[in-house]
Parts: sequence; structure tokens; C-alpha cells
Amino acid sequence: MVICETPDFMFPMLADIYYPIVEQGAYGNVSKNWVLDKTIACQFNTAGTANKEELRPEVKLLQDTALIGRVKSDFRFSSEEQRNSLTNILVTNIRDKNGNVIHLETSGSRAGQPTLFEVATFDPFVGPFGSVEFYKIILRRSENQGADL
Repeated sequence: MVICETPDFMFPMLADIYYPIVEQGAYGNVSKNWVLDKTIACQFNTAGTANKEELRPEVKLLQDTALIGRVKSDFRFSSEEQRNSLTNILVTNIRDKNGNVIHLETSGSRAGQPTLFEVATFDPFVGPFGSVEFYKIILRRSENQGADL
């Protein structure tokens, strides 16, 4: 079931949320089949890189993609109200207000498809009246871009 939130000026983007169906084989091997659950309204920007150790000249240059942003709702709960750990959530297909995919893989097995992101942090922002106004999150590019969606 896909629930789509309406974008607005605070949350002008949309992103798709996937949760896994976890299965264990006869030999104990675990596999995850990712299923689209909902589309959420969000806002993301690239995390700052000024103080990142990976960009200093004395170390190997390594640029990882991290996004910082906010979402309207607590997506740790699926549309069927099942709880999911942060490690069992994939965020992908982040689009601007015109529906254009913003983060796209340019090579590898997912070339031409939206980048897969894992949730690094998820924190509620409590407003001056004591209620949660939105959730602050940091996403990091998944090292496993080969996941089947």
C-alpha cells in the first residue's frame, strides 16, 4: 500500500520508502526482498564536507554521499503500523517538486536508476509547544547498490 504525503513549502520533495520481507533459507542464509511501502514528503540537502577527514590532502580521497534533511512523519512505522529498525529501511527515488530524480546512479548494476540510501540518524524535532513538528534525518549512500527493488 503506497501512502503519498502532499509536498509543501517545508517539504517540497518526495521519496520512496522500502521495507524488507526477511526470509531465511534452509542453510541459515538470510535474504531481504525489498517492498515499496509508501511515498513521503521530505526536504534534503547534501551534508557539508568542509570538515570531513576524507577530503584532507594527506589521506586517500574518498567522497561518500550523505544527505541531511527532514521528513513530516515517522517512517519507522510502515503503512500497516509495523515497527522497523533503521537498518531495515531504504530510501530512494528522491525527487524534486517537478518529479525529477535528484540522486541517480551513473555506473554499475543500477546505472540510470535512483540511488539507494540507508538511514544513519532519525531524531524528532520538538517545537516550542512540546509536540513533534518534523523528524531530522541523515541518509548515507548504501554500499550495496545492487539490492533488488
